[in-house]
Amino acid sequence: MLQNQDHILQRLTAVFRDVLDLDDLELKLTTTANDVEGWDSLAHVRLMVATEQEFKVRLTTVEVSSLKNVGELVSAIAEKTTAKAS
Repeated sequence: MLQNQDHILQRLTAVFRDVLDLDDLELKLTTTANDVEGWDSLAHVRLMVATEQEFKVRLTTVEVSSLKNVGELVSAIAEKTTAKAS
């Protein structure tokens, strides 16, 4: 995993722990909503808003609805933060 992706995953884990109130949550790139207690449709909206705030990015509805796992979210964030840095 690229160092940037590892850093994003660490920050994302902190966001998910805070929003879902799960202090021992460990995210992997393969983690899906079905793997995490409390990650329902309402929590998903809260997670995406918190993620956008943490990384200072905007995810479109199409991007959010097409995400299949945490790894795809990490990739989307990496693309957007790399594009902003250029």
